[in-house]
Amino acid sequence: MAKESSQERQGAEPHRVVVVVDEYSNPFELGCATEVFGLRRPELGRQLYDFRLCSPEPRTLMRDGFFTLTGVAGLEAADAADTLIVPNRPDTEVPRRPAVLDAVRRAHARGARLVGFCSGAFTLAEAGVLDGRRATAHWQWADDFRARFPSVRLEPEVLFVDDGDILTAAGSAAALDLGLHLVRRDHGAEVANAVSRRLVFAAHREGGQRQFVERPMPDLPDESLAPVLAWAQERLDAPLTVAGLAARAAVSPATLHRRFQAQLGTTPLTWLTRERLALACRLIERGESRFEVVARRSGIGTAAHLRTLMRRETGITPSAYRSRFGPGAA
Repeated sequence: MAKESSQERQGAEPHRVVVVVDEYSNPFELGCATEVFGLRRPELGRQLYDFRLCSPEPRTLMRDGFFTLTGVAGLEAADAADTLIVPNRPDTEVPRRPAVLDAVRRAHARGARLVGFCSGAFTLAEAGVLDGRRATAHWQWADDFRARFPSVRLEPEVLFVDDGDILTAAGSAAALDLGLHLVRRDHGAEVANAVSRRLVFAAHREGGQRQFVERPMPDLPDESLAPVLAWAQERLDAPLTVAGLAARAAVSPATLHRRFQAQLGTTPLTWLTRERLALACRLIERGESRFEVVARRSGIGTAAHLRTLMRRETGITPSAYRSRFGPGAA
């Protein structure tokens, strides 16, 4: 969901995203950043981001010597970034280059948004910008991270953490989740959904979901939540309840809770509330200006409740969301 950010730019010039690639960086996270922020999207009729790669060296050896990256900008490109994605790599015990850490500190000092994918949280922590802040990292490095950076408020079980101007994602695939979250925050739900369709990836997984679930694949076909989720998404304006969802799934409410936790890492009520809020955002983006109508059609109920939910989940009011993402917004 969209939140106000200090680096937000006005006018037609695209938001500048710069990825720093250092020695032994992981190709997958680099690919995720390129897919989300670097590709042209003619179907949207506008350029979402100005995307660049940079490196402290003319030739950068990628992880395990898979390939060597050349022909990218020098590290000075980081000084022009609105969003700076910091390097990550599997050897977390090796200190980052001082020049890279200085670039991160300069970006933070001038108000740029900082993003760390996977072990990129170590880069941010080494630069000192995470002291006293919330962050996440891959679960296998949680103990090491806490030992080295005790002043950081690590949340090791979630997919990603949005702490305003600093965002971190856990494992490799969570880089896509965080990338789409940033697109949603910058350009709204409709654009983020369009990007996710191009990626053939889930449009929205909340950052608070666990990094891994108890059963990635249900043991029995009839334990899948997909049918009841699809049924509920078509009836968000109806008075749905957890008991009603459980009845539709032909299980008890307690069993439904267990399946939601195991398969989605959340509760039925939380999932339902977020789906309704996502629908409300899409309705506003499509031009519905009457907030009482938005609240009713999304199942939220009243305009007052809509304002409460939007401020809690997105940090802005429905009116501010309409100004940023509604028809005619810049």
